[in-house]
Amino acid sequence: MITRALVVGGASGIGLSIATRLANREECQKVYIVDRAEVPEGAENPKFEYHKFDLMSEDFSLFDGFEDVDTVMITAGFGRLALFESVSEEHITSSMTVNATAAMRIIHHFYHRLNSTNPFRLGVMVSIAGYLSSPFFAVYGASKAALRYFIESLNVELEKGGAVNRILNVSPGSIKGTSFGGGATDLAQTEVLAEEIIAHLEAGDDLFIPQYDEVYKNVLERYHEDFREEGRRSYEYKLKSGRVK
Repeated sequence: MITRALVVGGASGIGLSIATRLANREECQKVYIVDRAEVPEGAENPKFEYHKFDLMSEDFSLFDGFEDVDTVMITAGFGRLALFESVSEEHITSSMTVNATAAMRIIHHFYHRLNSTNPFRLGVMVSIAGYLSSPFFAVYGASKAALRYFIESLNVELEKGGAVNRILNVSPGSIKGTSFGGGATDLAQTEVLAEEIIAHLEAGDDLFIPQYDEVYKNVLERYHEDFREEGRRSYEYKLKSGRVK
């Protein structure tokens, strides 16, 4: 049972959807939202407590103030579909910082809660891009691959150390109804996925790939058979999708 949660990046997209679904539960008393943007008008909830924070900041001591939570979900992140030659150095450093390093730093602040015989839930939105080459998403994919391997390594450390907790890696593909890539948040389109993520958190799982059987099992098998050809397929797919600007 989740009674007090922290959602980093919870002011929009799948983060706001998870925060909203949790807050709508009778047993959940409070949902802290940490984000650089505020919760949009009309999406507020009396159980929300908002804390403004930029993940590019040097000082992460804010996260020492949430000792009362039993669940942390990190959803903050961004990406831009573009060829590598078109992105700036600033984009490279900010992508790695926000998508990977910031999540590692947050987990470090809660690691004493994870490395315990007492239940504690922590999940991170990673990406299927962390599992295969992703043309037009090279920097984003690199940041998510780093996060994927970091989580897998920590989960082994936790297991071997006798802890009961594991970090949940949520690795979806493109999610409709989120503000990722400049779109608009639509909670009606993300509520089912949000509930699935919450269920995997509560179950103490370490990996959830949405639509794995329907889509990504075959994609990952093709990638492992011939990563070069699957990279070419991905390149053409993105060109035809109309998402590349």
